[in-house]
Amino acid sequence: MSVRVVARIRPLLEKELDKDVIVTADRAQDGKPLTIVKIPSPKNEAEEFSFAFNSVYDQATTQEELFTAEVAPHLKALFQGYDVTIFAYGVTGTGKTHTMRGGLKLAERGVIPRLLSNVFRRGKKLAKDSNGETTVDVALSYYEIYNDKVFDLLEPPEKRTPSGLPLREKDGKTMVVGLSERTCEDLKDFEKLYIEANNNRVTAATKLNAHSSRSHAILRVKVTQTTGDMVRESTASAIDLAGSEDNRRTDNGKERLIESAAINKSLFVLSQCIDAISRGDKRIPYRESKMTRILSLGQNNGITIMILNLAPIRSYHLDTISSLNVSSRAKRIEVREIENEVVFKQLPRSTVGLGGPNVIRQPLRPLANAHNVATGTVLAAKAAEKAAEKADKPAKAFMVYTDKKPAAAPARPVPAVANTSSKLQPPMVITKRISDVTDSALRPSKLARPTQIGLPRSAVAAPAKEQQLSISAAQIEAMVEKKVAEILASRAAELTPPATTPEPAAQPKEEISEDVKRRLEALEKRIEKESSREDGRSEGLRLLLQARQAKERGEEEETLRLYESALPYFPGQTKLLAKIEKLKIKLGKMAPEERTTPRKTKKILVLRDEDGEYDGTEADVEDDVPLRQRKTSKKKVSKASDGEESTGPASPRTQQLLDIVNSRDLALIKGLHGFGAKKAQDLVDVLNLKGDGTDEVKRIASLSQLKMLPGIGTRTVERAYEGLTLEA
Repeated sequence: MSVRVVARIRPLLEKELDKDVIVTADRAQDGKPLTIVKIPSPKNEAEEFSFAFNSVYDQATTQEELFTAEVAPHLKALFQGYDVTIFAYGVTGTGKTHTMRGGLKLAERGVIPRLLSNVFRRGKKLAKDSNGETTVDVALSYYEIYNDKVFDLLEPPEKRTPSGLPLREKDGKTMVVGLSERTCEDLKDFEKLYIEANNNRVTAATKLNAHSSRSHAILRVKVTQTTGDMVRESTASAIDLAGSEDNRRTDNGKERLIESAAINKSLFVLSQCIDAISRGDKRIPYRESKMTRILSLGQNNGITIMILNLAPIRSYHLDTISSLNVSSRAKRIEVREIENEVVFKQLPRSTVGLGGPNVIRQPLRPLANAHNVATGTVLAAKAAEKAAEKADKPAKAFMVYTDKKPAAAPARPVPAVANTSSKLQPPMVITKRISDVTDSALRPSKLARPTQIGLPRSAVAAPAKEQQLSISAAQIEAMVEKKVAEILASRAAELTPPATTPEPAAQPKEEISEDVKRRLEALEKRIEKESSREDGRSEGLRLLLQARQAKERGEEEETLRLYESALPYFPGQTKLLAKIEKLKIKLGKMAPEERTTPRKTKKILVLRDEDGEYDGTEADVEDDVPLRQRKTSKKKVSKASDGEESTGPASPRTQQLLDIVNSRDLALIKGLHGFGAKKAQDLVDVLNLKGDGTDEVKRIASLSQLKMLPGIGTRTVERAYEGLTLEA
């Protein structure tokens, strides 16, 4: 059976309008149920796309109608041992959580509460019909996949680990290790657990959905039917997938972006799995996401229902088409309807005899080789027994030889290799030895010794002894003499000194040219000079530091001595010479007239410009610097003039600038430096609007008042002032 795919179009929200509806439900023929979803093309609205599904539910469909038509018929299969999987798929804000969970009102309950209600009702009916022989137990497991990590929703968030719960494979199914399981007696227990678990689920507000699910939620309902020794288990899984998001429309922040990336990745992997299954690929990328690994679409056994949630308005146009394409391909996935095996109860193994006071233990055997036992006596006794046994045996009068080959050792089994390479190695060929292949008559057999059969051992060993004594005395003496001569020759070689080999004549050294010698000497002198200079500089700095410390202590004699000691290391330093002369004058060792270094004095520079303005500033000027080299900046002049006019009467140049401004003549104002046509017009407009119409208020009396006018500022006034200075 293929995956059953149904589409549900959600109703309009408060802010949505009927004119924006573009998704409609239709039927293939009149009188038949709705099975087609129609949507216009995003490029050409005159063209319309149609997608066929197992069933389609329009905006007027209620929660009860959807559950009665799609989920309720499969409850019988659930109690027959089949697994049932229901999951909601769609874009964010299309009503997936409303379809699966629903609202608080009885009429708005979703698929999950209605599923549990029917399970409890059918379980009680089954127990009543069997007169109590069959009992039905219901257990819940509820977890979420948040940022591709599995967390248990039945446990408080404080107990969560950062890495989440691991996944393992068991009997072809993906299991969550460490997942808690709670038993439910009735619907009240379920509602209590379900509400607490949903509070632990991660939700947040986005621009498209005020209560957007930020994780995939999986509810696993395990139904266990027990009839005597027979146990039958089946599982109903209800999955509320998080919706794919377009971050350009949701305005997600940093944290929401991370969640959105994990959600979109898992849904993209799900679409890849659906495409791979529909194409018939051998490799399905289930393991690229934990959600697809748990869902295992196409590999799970039982009944699978996919509820596609759609938004009818135009703002979801492209997302709706993408969801329709993925869901239409999911219809091609085939799912095996395999009934779960019935398990029979077994009596627990008896543990009596493993412990307790009534256990009969086997007596311990004495250890012959214990450390506290005299092992030497025991070994001696064993050796005596073996010698007595040998003495009782009769002596062998003959030897028995056989041509039988020893039995070959059994071949060791070769383990099967899991991953075989593409190039198979040829089997190993075991060849026999040449002696085994050749005729046995070529080698003497042990049976071809007739003279030795029946003879005693002494008679058999006699020929070997005669063969060993066949060397004469003369040969023995010759061998001894040869050996002695070799020993003497080796001793003589050790006593004689080894012949010295003549050493090779030393090659004449190449003579270095005079030019190279001069360069080397100059380089050595330069290196010595640089090293001495560095040493002298460090010594001079040390003396200057000591002089500063002495100066801070008030020891002027010591300071003068240290300065004079440091002078050879810094010859020609003007500052150092000035300090020395200053100390000498202070100590009376030199007259002020004998001073050779220039002296810094504070002088007041009085500069008169052509307009009769005065600029008085203090500066450090050396005696020997001519007056024509002393310059002052224009900024100082303008600032001094501002200060002067603020404290005393206005200078002629300031009065000239104020007269031009108060004249309100556009031609004269435009002639000022820094004033254009627009700024001049603005200034005239401001002056005309200023005050209540009397001349006293309209006139500008000072530069500071001019600077306060809108659009003028200090920089504009200074530029106009400087322009008058240059023109004058």
